[in-house]
Amino acid sequence: MINSTITGLDKLQHQLKEARRGLESLNGTITTLKFNPDDPASVRRAVQQMQSAVDAKVASYRGNPLVAKVAEMTKNNFRQRILAQGKTPA
Repeated sequence: MINSTITGLDKLQHQLKEARRGLESLNGTITTLKFNPDDPASVRRAVQQMQSAVDAKVASYRGNPLVAKVAEMTKNNFRQRILAQGKTPA
C-alpha cells in the first residue's frame, strides 16, 4: 500500500475564495466616465480614470494572481471600448 499526501490545497482554496471576492468587486458600476471623444487628451484622461477605478476596486486583492489577471483583462477591454468611442465621429 502506498501512502501519499497532497499539500498546497489550503493555499489554492484561499486564493480561489479571495479571487471570488475580488471578481465580485468588479461587478456593477466601476466608474462613470465623461469625456470628449473628439479630444485625444480627454480620451486619455478617461482611460486613466477607468484604469485607476479598476485598480481601486481590486486593491485589497492585489497579491492574488487570478484577480490581477482579470483586472488587467478588464482594463484592456474598457480601454479598447473608450478608444473606439474616441475614433467614432460625435
